[in-house]
Amino acid sequence: MKDFTRMDNLLKRFVEEGTNPGCAVAVMQGDELIYHGEAGYADIEAGKKVDVHSMFSQASTTKLFTYAILGMIFEEGKFLFSDPLYYYLPEWKDTKKYVKRPNGEIDVEPLEKPITIRDAVAMMCGLPYCMVPAINPSTPTLAAMSEQMRELLKKGPSTIQEEVKAMSNVPVMFEPGSHWLYGFGSEITGVLVETFEGKPLREVFKDRIIDPLELKDADTFSRPENKDRIVTNYAKKGPGQFERTSDFSSLEADKVPAGARPNLLISARDFAVFMQMLANGGTYKGKKLLGSGTVAMLHENQLGPVQLADFENDYLAGYGYGLGFRTLLTQKYGHNGHIGNFGWTGGTGIWVEADPVAKFAVTYMHNMRPNEELYHHHRVRAVVNGIML
Repeated sequence: MKDFTRMDNLLKRFVEEGTNPGCAVAVMQGDELIYHGEAGYADIEAGKKVDVHSMFSQASTTKLFTYAILGMIFEEGKFLFSDPLYYYLPEWKDTKKYVKRPNGEIDVEPLEKPITIRDAVAMMCGLPYCMVPAINPSTPTLAAMSEQMRELLKKGPSTIQEEVKAMSNVPVMFEPGSHWLYGFGSEITGVLVETFEGKPLREVFKDRIIDPLELKDADTFSRPENKDRIVTNYAKKGPGQFERTSDFSSLEADKVPAGARPNLLISARDFAVFMQMLANGGTYKGKKLLGSGTVAMLHENQLGPVQLADFENDYLAGYGYGLGFRTLLTQKYGHNGHIGNFGWTGGTGIWVEADPVAKFAVTYMHNMRPNEELYHHHRVRAVVNGIML
């Protein structure tokens, strides 16, 4: 039996030193939960502590469900990753790009090749994130996306179908595939899934992952039956100083359009089940959701030297990026896990990783902004791999 005392001590230290208000770690191996640790508060004001059922807001780790489901649909022969996007979303047929001339002028030109599904999923389609209009857009593409969002917001809450259709009018930042840029590719991927499935993405999550894996502490809505389990979002004002920013009432089922961008609310334990399925090569407790070859394809690095230069920073050092998942390429920057480990990070403080060699999965969660991801996640990573390997 593994000794997780070091992990217990780390989580306790995070909270005692005031680096976050409350956190949890889950580790699975052999389809069993071999560790769950927690420290601190899910709701400081109510005095409610984090426990195994606490449901954390996932932010960007939500999209891992989307990419896994796209892999399932790929296995059904409904598309190829080399297919142009416009095969399924016709409004993307005549996409253009911005080009900066030597004299500094900005022109618009047709693309040399259409955006493919691979370009969108691997974040090489040339569209940054734009969930709300940018106040001081840094590029012509972001300025144009912001204008589209302003028009959508005039009509009230929008669906991801509406957002993706609106952004098809925007010239992208570069020739698809030539650079890596984190952003709107995930929304495009979500709309592709909705198009293939004929239903909103949040319903697909339930049908394809939440129900088959029997995830009891997972939802895309705040409901009366799970409201008390949802971890509050906090803004960190200083060591041990946290200001309440959200109790997720805005995610109540009667306030959110069915087709709106889903934000997964899930426990560390339930997300570890999903990641364990991937670590196993697509199977969990005898139930096959994906083929092992498809899982390997999803986390194989898609980036060459130019794109890796776009991707790398202190936090992501040593990783590449696959079809929606970061993937470990080298240990030389201080990663003590196996080459090929894969996962992603959520902006509220979430870190998830699967080890396909040792067949284990780990999830770490807190809900705080700024999330201080490097400080927390790299320490958790070092400790868990030291215990498991």
